[in-house]
Amino acid sequence: MITDSELHQSDSSPEIAVVGSNMVDLISYIRRMPKEGETLEAPDFSMGCGGKGANQAVAASRLGSRVLMLTRVGNDIFADNTISNFANNGIDTTYVLRTAATSGVAPIFVDEQSRNSILIIKGANALLSPEDLKAAEPDIAKCKLIVLQLEIPLDTVYAAIAMGTHLGIPVLLNPAPAQPDLVLDKIKGCKFLVPNESELSLLTGMPVDSLEDIRRAASVLLRVGVQHVIVTLGSRGALWLNAQGEELLPAAQVTPLDTTGAGDAFIGCFSHFLVQTGDIRRALIQANAYAGDSVTRRGTQTSYATADEFARIQPELKED
Repeated sequence: MITDSELHQSDSSPEIAVVGSNMVDLISYIRRMPKEGETLEAPDFSMGCGGKGANQAVAASRLGSRVLMLTRVGNDIFADNTISNFANNGIDTTYVLRTAATSGVAPIFVDEQSRNSILIIKGANALLSPEDLKAAEPDIAKCKLIVLQLEIPLDTVYAAIAMGTHLGIPVLLNPAPAQPDLVLDKIKGCKFLVPNESELSLLTGMPVDSLEDIRRAASVLLRVGVQHVIVTLGSRGALWLNAQGEELLPAAQVTPLDTTGAGDAFIGCFSHFLVQTGDIRRALIQANAYAGDSVTRRGTQTSYATADEFARIQPELKED
């Protein structure tokens, strides 16, 4: 077992700073995608709060972490609902900043095989700046982990990584959605990099057609300087690599209903248990179970279990 016990501290400070996006999810449940020029009737629709940053923050907070969220919302009808949703999920909204712009939205299409296709319109998320990050530094400095994604400007992502290095706070980057302009040299300060297979391929320019291909591509990121690379593999689980070796952690065996937001559930849960225990392997096992549970329900954040719900579902994984 590889552990990282220096992350585990017992104090009342904020534990996780999520610097990232919020979106309004507009979810259409479809039988199939329409062809060009075709109009189809969809059997169902729902609307909820989403965005990769917000999703990860909500998952961690529902499991019991104290989460600070740095993000920008618009000046439209979605903003108040988004802020209320953060507050209702126990997330610190001090740095949820109103902006003279539209809020981010994400039209999502889920077919009968539980496959999803997603569009994102960044809106106010595109205006989250390094200056916003600097203003939040006194409170971010109290945290034990910084969590990032790529639905905000890359300059802000790079600034957050640099801030984490300066403050001595581990940084987790989920390089999603995949960005061809991401500069590897500017993310080498991340302690944890958590791509899926397609993101790994785009980051490295290498094929990921087999597990051996994935290992070779992930090893490139280790050589760049990232300490831990965790490749999420959907129903196959997660492959964890570092300088000491590698391990494939199997996924939970479930019948999926809606896979939307499962990757964010994984990262939110991993972040929570990493901060609480410092045990990377245990956090990965928990994250696989939590993400697996989330796909058995419809929706994004609405599918994320609370700590009590998760303990009942996975009693053998209950925290000490």
